[in-house]
Amino acid sequence: MKIVPTRPALIASLLFAGLLFVPARLHAQVSLRTVVDLAQRNSSSVKLADADVRKAQAALAESKDVIFPSILFNTGLPVFPEVGFTGQPPSIWGATVQSLVFSIPQKHYVDSARAGFNAAGARLKDAREQAALDASTAYIELDTVNQELAAANQQKALADRLVEIEQQRAEAGIDPLSALLEAKLTVAQLKLARLHLETRAATLSKQLAVLTGLPDGSIIPDHASIPEIPQVTGDMSAHTLPGVQSAQLMALSSERKAKGDQDRNFWPQLSFFAQYNRNTTLLNDVNSYFRKDLPANNFSSGISISVPLFDISHRAKARESAADALRARVEAEQAENQNDVQITELTGTLRELGTQAEIASLKQQIAAENLKTVQTQLQNGNGTSSQPQLSPKADQLARIDERQKYEDALEAGFDLARARLELLRALGHMEDWLNEVHGK
Repeated sequence: MKIVPTRPALIASLLFAGLLFVPARLHAQVSLRTVVDLAQRNSSSVKLADADVRKAQAALAESKDVIFPSILFNTGLPVFPEVGFTGQPPSIWGATVQSLVFSIPQKHYVDSARAGFNAAGARLKDAREQAALDASTAYIELDTVNQELAAANQQKALADRLVEIEQQRAEAGIDPLSALLEAKLTVAQLKLARLHLETRAATLSKQLAVLTGLPDGSIIPDHASIPEIPQVTGDMSAHTLPGVQSAQLMALSSERKAKGDQDRNFWPQLSFFAQYNRNTTLLNDVNSYFRKDLPANNFSSGISISVPLFDISHRAKARESAADALRARVEAEQAENQNDVQITELTGTLRELGTQAEIASLKQQIAAENLKTVQTQLQNGNGTSSQPQLSPKADQLARIDERQKYEDALEAGFDLARARLELLRALGHMEDWLNEVHGK
């Protein structure tokens, strides 16, 4: 099977080769399309699945090629003179041609090998989709975390300013010392959250490096290269998942093989053969044992008919194959049922995450409006004499809260996006997402 690289794969290869010659610390924006292509090319699962495809293809060819004549050549040079009658005419070399002419079981073996080849192809597609899903999820999460880190750094500056304000108010005796301690606690809590984000970013960067084979830390997500994830629901028409299709085809392959092993106990088999021997009288006295001299050229041919009468070994083999076929069919049904359950679970989870993302977005909008209100009151006063004038720390707290709600909305949006991608794959529509990625 000749593999011709596609244009996206060629571009990804050139980028990969170029990045190998740059320092590992160099950062560059890499599109999601490139990351997916590199992940599919670099994935160990994809490579193993591709090797299985090549093996299955060879097995299919082997099962069909038994009808083609095979030619065997052998030779035997005498070393010592022969003494007496050896039981067979001495030959210096010979050739044998043999092939299968008729076999009912072989037809089932060919069907089994063909189903195995198709199953290997489905496994390869499944491995490529899983590699694309892993790469896409890690890429989108890293892009989200980077945005959260930018907001966290803004929070740090705001929190530091809050501590300065509380330090001044505490020294002036306006606020108690506990207010200053609360401000420092806010700084520490924001620092812990920022460290958590930095750890996630480093882990995701390493994960993408392992997936793509690029140097660690060399990938900066390009947000514009991420297409909008469709609002998928469990009510969409489901296609057969490649992994489930592979299990079904493997069950069919086992069933065809079991049928062949069973028929082998009942159907005769016809084989063609032809043989040529070049006899020799070198270092032997074979002519003294026959009335006429031994001919130099000897040729024979015919049809060999093998009729199964009583073969306990093959009958046991047929029972073994039947048990394997039953197991493969049960495993295929189990894979299909598990995928149905996963679709149901993801559908429910998706509804919950959609609501959580809506709540987080509304909280972020409310925090933004509260910030505007605080800033307006600081500039123009609160408009009433019954309420005290807001202090500058209220502005910092409102800004910090708005940034926090922004981070929460980003996190909820990513959780929703990840669930949508997983449901797309479970429904068998992962190819639609990959088309969107390659269209960017």
